[in-house]
Amino acid sequence: MKMLPKDHLFSLACFLVLTACLLPKPLSATEAFEVGRDRRDSLPGGKEADGIVGDFIMRNNLIEAVISSDAPLRKADMGGWWDAVSPGCLYDLTLLGADNDQLTVFSPSNQRGPVSHVRLVEDGAQGEAVIEVLVSAASHDGVEIRHVYRLKDDWHGLVVETHLDNQSTSDYEWDPADQWKPTQDRTTAANIITWDAIDPADKCGYAVSWLDLEGFETPDSGLMALKPGERVSYARAITVATSPLEAFGFLASLKTPYGRLVGQVKDPEGKGIGTAAIEFQRDEVSLRHYPDDEGQWNLQLPAGSYQMRIMDQGRSELVQTVNIEADQVMDVSPTMGQASQIHFDVRDEAGRSLPCKAQFLGLEPTPSPNLGPENRAHGCKDQYHSESGLFSVALSPGSYRVVVTHGIEFSHVSQVITLKEGGSEHLSVTLKRLVDTTGWVSTDFHNHSTPSGDNHTKTDDRIINLAAEQVEFAPTTEHNRLYDWTPHIEALGLSAFLHSVPGVELTGSGTHFNAFPFTPEPDTQDYGAPQWQKDPRLNPIVLRDFQGVLPERWVHLNHPDTVAVFVDRDGDGLRDNGYPGLGDLVDAAEVWGLNILADAPYYIGESANKVPIVRNHREFIWRQWLNTGKQLWCLSVSDAHSVHGNGVGGWRTYVPSSTDEPDKLDWKEIVRHAKAGQMMMTTGPFLEVQTEDGQISGGATRAQGSIGLKVKVQCTDWVQIDRIQVLVNSRKVPTLNYTRKTHPEWFGDGVVQFDQHLQVPLSEDSHLIVVAYGEESDLSIGYGSSTQASWKPCAYHNPIYVDVDGNGFQANGDTLGWELPVKRLDVEEVQAMIDQRTR
Repeated sequence: MKMLPKDHLFSLACFLVLTACLLPKPLSATEAFEVGRDRRDSLPGGKEADGIVGDFIMRNNLIEAVISSDAPLRKADMGGWWDAVSPGCLYDLTLLGADNDQLTVFSPSNQRGPVSHVRLVEDGAQGEAVIEVLVSAASHDGVEIRHVYRLKDDWHGLVVETHLDNQSTSDYEWDPADQWKPTQDRTTAANIITWDAIDPADKCGYAVSWLDLEGFETPDSGLMALKPGERVSYARAITVATSPLEAFGFLASLKTPYGRLVGQVKDPEGKGIGTAAIEFQRDEVSLRHYPDDEGQWNLQLPAGSYQMRIMDQGRSELVQTVNIEADQVMDVSPTMGQASQIHFDVRDEAGRSLPCKAQFLGLEPTPSPNLGPENRAHGCKDQYHSESGLFSVALSPGSYRVVVTHGIEFSHVSQVITLKEGGSEHLSVTLKRLVDTTGWVSTDFHNHSTPSGDNHTKTDDRIINLAAEQVEFAPTTEHNRLYDWTPHIEALGLSAFLHSVPGVELTGSGTHFNAFPFTPEPDTQDYGAPQWQKDPRLNPIVLRDFQGVLPERWVHLNHPDTVAVFVDRDGDGLRDNGYPGLGDLVDAAEVWGLNILADAPYYIGESANKVPIVRNHREFIWRQWLNTGKQLWCLSVSDAHSVHGNGVGGWRTYVPSSTDEPDKLDWKEIVRHAKAGQMMMTTGPFLEVQTEDGQISGGATRAQGSIGLKVKVQCTDWVQIDRIQVLVNSRKVPTLNYTRKTHPEWFGDGVVQFDQHLQVPLSEDSHLIVVAYGEESDLSIGYGSSTQASWKPCAYHNPIYVDVDGNGFQANGDTLGWELPVKRLDVEEVQAMIDQRTR
């Protein structure tokens, strides 16, 4: 085994440059520079990479980092801090050339808000790179704050100094604690804080610790006080490595004697196992390491005894004790058993490999596996989402029910497989297209991945999730960042399954909006996205013509607080018409939901603290709103922030299209139909509704006395409906309620579950909505342990307007027996009203 020379260690001597104990090297790999447009390609990549032109890069022969500039509104992403910008913070930190940044932001002593400057002090030519961040005393009530980032050759991380100088006449209190995101679980050992990547497969870890150096204090936890005229300085080191344990080792070796542990984990054939994880436990503290792709490791660890647990999905664990001696090298190279696994080959009837989802449901006594975190495609809890039909999944020996699906138009396969220790099984699957959706495409206008800042799902994982659930058109809608998923779709080879256009979700502490298309500007803050504004009417006005007038641009209202935006704007319990005109500024609103047949605008729910509170049925309020004469189209979306649980597929919207092939879709045609209200919202059933003269959702027609509707519902083999309800002017007409119990001959058990001509009596101008529902079923076969499993099959469409008297459609003003709801309603009062109406 080739060993790293000792001068590669992140040793205490490296930090003593702060006290001028070392002379600069004549030649240095260390450099720092401001990123211009000609050097934008120098910015490191990675899942959480957020550098743009104008930021500063620091790098040496081992690592590279990005310090954010003092440009106006500079933030890493929306999720950094909602209430503050963060110039002068560490945005990216990764191994040199790895493009594996897993850090959103590291804020020394919670540095937030504007700074006086971020400037390059030393460019590395003399052996040290230095960048200074200054908050001047004049801009900060007489207290100057200065952060200094330092880097030299052979360091595995940065030294970050903080200097405070109280030039005011008052005491100054502050908390020196650093803040960073993501905020996943952290482990503290030997006063060193470590944390892992959100997805262990990314093989990245960080560690941070205060440094005990001459001229620098080690701050206590909690608030500290600085009297007028006093100064204080403290410093910390933050390291990056391929695991939390490796990052810890670099810092721990500054404080205690250490040795090295090298080795390789192999399979019975002598091949390295790159998917293994190794957990080291000492003094009841466990830290994890990830071998490289060849299964090798080379660690420096404090001297002592460790329990070493080697794990890999589908293999039996190995546990042994290792004793690390100071200044010694120990070689441990264990051999694990053969992995037990299932090899998949999933295709459609034409033999085309299909992106798909596989569920692994343990059969007693076999537990269901935990294949990984909820936000990744290749192993999330007990599911695996694949961009291809050819893939393998390692599992512990045992018996599993394996369920394979490709959305709600294709059949599913459910098969019991028993895996033996070290054994392999092959599952060849043909998924048949059962539901005929010719002329319509499956869309989802609202989803997220890690550029949004409020989740950590990789963009590739979101794309795979969409394709596996057979969503065919999904505009890119990251929070407050113009972005384009198309390059990811192409790189994954999924262009034949999924189409996207660049867009945005404009987000703030109020009403949100989705809009597309736009042109991302990666050199700029938020890739050029506009700023959210509090009055919700201003946002669609800005978005409509942003980057130039485009008649086809789509703008819709996201998960609105329907009471606030349409009824009670200031939340004082009085009706003030909300924000007048807002509905006319958007193309649609996310007012979908399973409660489309609710009987009241409210229900009693629970707060996060389990306290009863009044909640609203937005679907009911939408029905009220339609009767007031407001035309507001509905669309349904996933708003997914994860893959398992809050993933895509549960709700989607079907829109007419002249082609069913995603790589040939015309987004302008889709938008044109959607703007006309031609949308059908569903969790599974494919609902088609058409008047006798061919009008579909969003259409308008004339009739006298009654109108005929052709209603057809198709379902895949794991979805079933048992009710059809026609809403006339938003009311559930009892004679237009058809169920399997009352009309068993009208419902089928195959793909076509309802196909009837319904005659709807009309006594006034009416808008019509047909709802297909599965009251006695759920979506558990298709979603397993995921949240959507408990949902009911449900589908409905935007209203069809019928003019009965020939004077043009006139809304009847019926609010369905309830006043339009307001805020500040008392729980007891609402419960009493609900009870009174249900007696």
